[in-house]
Amino acid sequence: MIPENGLILAVGGLISGLLAGLLGIGGGVVLVPILVSLNYEPVQATATSSLAIILTSLSGTLQNWHMGYLNVNRVLLLAFPSLITAQIGAYWGDILPQYLLLAAFGLLLLVNIFLVMLRKRLIKQKRDSNRPKINSLIARLGTGGTAGLLAGLFGVGGGVIMVPLQMLLLAEPIKVAIQTSLGAIVIISISACLGHAYRGNVFFLPGILLGLGGIIGAQISTRYLPKLPDKVVDLSFRTMLIILAIYFFFKAWINYQG
Repeated sequence: MIPENGLILAVGGLISGLLAGLLGIGGGVVLVPILVSLNYEPVQATATSSLAIILTSLSGTLQNWHMGYLNVNRVLLLAFPSLITAQIGAYWGDILPQYLLLAAFGLLLLVNIFLVMLRKRLIKQKRDSNRPKINSLIARLGTGGTAGLLAGLFGVGGGVIMVPLQMLLLAEPIKVAIQTSLGAIVIISISACLGHAYRGNVFFLPGILLGLGGIIGAQISTRYLPKLPDKVVDLSFRTMLIILAIYFFFKAWINYQG
């Protein structure tokens, strides 16, 4: 039976899918607030969001693969550590103060804005050869592990962290980073969803409705991403980081006051 708020869930999923394909994020930053506004408990919203993200990210990733824009090896190296760290995130998400986690995530988003700007400055000044070298394998595992932890904690795919780190540590162009991030999110969100399902926090029907909307949105945005100028994609991503940072700081303050 379709819930009364089924249309809201489907539209919310559509929006998250558009963001997923365009910016390489799972869409949980849209889905979690929607679910909370519909009176789901925060942990239930996080868990149900992870189910929807599986469908959304899988849709966009299959489209990227069909269009020849997906490197499977990069995806697997990013996603592998999340199989462990997402479980850690799901566990700690149940016991740590939510306001502290929300504030930390907002701060992390602001740090990533700086990382993206630093990367672009290095390229412009042609000083990449002078920056500290980091083993690419270690960089990918560390980036994916961090994303998995955040997926378990907040119900997000982790792309808001992976994309800037891929650009900075792995010297990947933003479009490549977005496409690889979206592929890794498939595995990351599966791991997070299983961890939450084990604890009985996943609402399957709402999650599927959100995911179906996300499938459509991701199909649309992944088709248009290769056609967009890098400057447009980069500005959109940084704008999204700023908006999300403000949102998480606000949620942290509300949670702390409550």
